[in-house]
Amino acid sequence: MSEVVFLNGAFVPKEEARISPDDRGFHFADGVYEVVKYYAGTPFRLDDHLQRLQRSLSEVKIVYPGAADLGTVFMELLVRNQLHRCDAGVYVQVSRGTHPRIHHFPTEITPTVYAFAFEFPSFVRKLRDGIPVAVSEDIRWMRCDIKSVALLPNTMIFQQAVERGAGECILIRNGQVTEATHSSVLGVKNGKVVTPPLSNLILPGITRKVILEICGELSIPVEERQMQEAELYTLDELIIAGTGSEVMPAVAVAGRPVGNGKPGPVTRLIQYHFFARTGSELPDWSGKKS
Repeated sequence: MSEVVFLNGAFVPKEEARISPDDRGFHFADGVYEVVKYYAGTPFRLDDHLQRLQRSLSEVKIVYPGAADLGTVFMELLVRNQLHRCDAGVYVQVSRGTHPRIHHFPTEITPTVYAFAFEFPSFVRKLRDGIPVAVSEDIRWMRCDIKSVALLPNTMIFQQAVERGAGECILIRNGQVTEATHSSVLGVKNGKVVTPPLSNLILPGITRKVILEICGELSIPVEERQMQEAELYTLDELIIAGTGSEVMPAVAVAGRPVGNGKPGPVTRLIQYHFFARTGSELPDWSGKKS
């Protein structure tokens, strides 16, 4: 079966989809994006994703009135690609549109909207065992709160992490933790969850938001404050959180174990309640549910 994608208001076979070489997403990375995960056909925090997309569009002054109705488009993509009964994702990208190359924003331009669906299973073994993470200087721009398609710095840093055998890379700016290349960062020390506060340097992660909600419901103390790089090496537990990462234990930082080098009890508790919200219950590896 040919893959079906959504492009500028129409569902078309992927091999027939065409975007102009004058698209500003191609020239300038002048666009934003979102990725939504569906668990067995049910979207997880769809409204939060669409609200974040709308915020990104607003920040870069792209006008796309159809953003609020994308949920219907996403479900149609899943159905047409026979992905509506499994764990799947939908990627949507909105660029400013097509125009001869100029640096300022052209007027009277129609956005280019492209979306596709894909299989998106959880990384069960990594969620069970945890992953090692690297550390690197944060070389990205100053508006990381916008979910921009300009991800070259992220991919460069992540490639370096992969070459070191790491599953993610935590970013450091002026000695302080910001986030990871495509995830939020949350530490656990003495039973308290610590995470950097949202700012222009940090994307407002949906999974991060869910974790903080879970902490509130379970009376797990939370402190949103600046984290020094040195703290990474003294944490009891470390969580990498994102739509793809979900609630991922990080068990080593730059080759040094986090805590005892295994996923900790606070992480396991948050994992269990996170997956309970998705309708996909995480296996209880300890043999005893919290």
